Amino acid sequence: MTISRPAAAAPTAVPTSATAEPHVVPPFAVISGVQVQQALQGHEKQIIELVGAAYRLHGAGDSVNPPSYFLRFPDRPSSRIIALPASIGGDLRVDGVKWISSFPENVQAGIPRASAVLILNDQDTGYPFACLESSIISATRTAASAALAADQLTRNRDRPTRIGFFGTGLIARYIHTFLAGSGWSFDEIGVHDLSADSAAGFRCYLEQSGTTGRITVHDSAEGLIRGSDLVVFATVAGAPHVSDLAWFSHNPVVLHVSLRDLAPEIILASANIVDDVEHCLKANTSPHLAEQLTGDRSFLLGTLDDVMAGRVTLPDGRPVVFSPFGLGVLDLAVGKYVYDEVVRSEELHVIDDFFHELRRYG
Repeated sequence: MTISRPAAAAPTAVPTSATAEPHVVPPFAVISGVQVQQALQGHEKQIIELVGAAYRLHGAGDSVNPPSYFLRFPDRPSSRIIALPASIGGDLRVDGVKWISSFPENVQAGIPRASAVLILNDQDTGYPFACLESSIISATRTAASAALAADQLTRNRDRPTRIGFFGTGLIARYIHTFLAGSGWSFDEIGVHDLSADSAAGFRCYLEQSGTTGRITVHDSAEGLIRGSDLVVFATVAGAPHVSDLAWFSHNPVVLHVSLRDLAPEIILASANIVDDVEHCLKANTSPHLAEQLTGDRSFLLGTLDDVMAGRVTLPDGRPVVFSPFGLGVLDLAVGKYVYDEVVRSEELHVIDDFFHELRRYG
């Protein structure tokens, strides 16, 4: 059923007692991936601003973002499904959870590695009011966070003109889209992937995107890193595989999106910014391994919110590494934006009678 906003706002009132104000049960809607993409496409600058606002709310304590929960499988050790519960205040006022799977073997079968749904819950009643396809939302908030970090971490240095993508899947494509959509352009774009087919596919995407920069597919990780002022790691690596600090002697800005690419020694020699300290220093991420190696967290300068607020000044003469664990509050912010856009378009698909037993005694 497709209804407009007025009809969608016609909830069920359920009295909780003879004197209590009725609690309102919101209608339950399903939002497809097509609708999600339509709501987000071309709005890169707006989404980056939204993600920045979510970081500020989180930094101010107007959020709840507990640890992610990992479902792993003894018979499928490379696969996992992760639950990211969260709550965010401000003007957004929404609770929810992202349920996202990562099955790397999917790529060999020709389908994306990750799939996800996002559930949004009403803060007044706790009732879920929407289920959204969320692989696009997840990629969008990741890319918006990376683009925001690229802007904030390069404000006191020369703006990078050479970018390198280490890993060329969906996330890399979205990061490039968000950088381009927020005004970035590059003289040179480097590409490196262990899969030649993936590297070639990403090069084809770049050419079709209209970029004017020279595109180079690098055979080696060293060539890509040494030739880039802004390095994007977007791999599925489970353990560090880049360990030569000399490759970073030109002090690039590194968007360490996949979190486990860099050896602890590189982390310790860099200026490190994270999205959330407690979240990032776990699950054997590169910063977590650095903490285990040294026994302290002094190698961390602070969070991206600290940088935006001017509480942290980035030093010269070192690589700058941004390691975002990925916060559920960002998924909620983007998901609520999508929901509101779909409501405004009068294309909200409500599931009639999804909630049925609404009276305590029948």
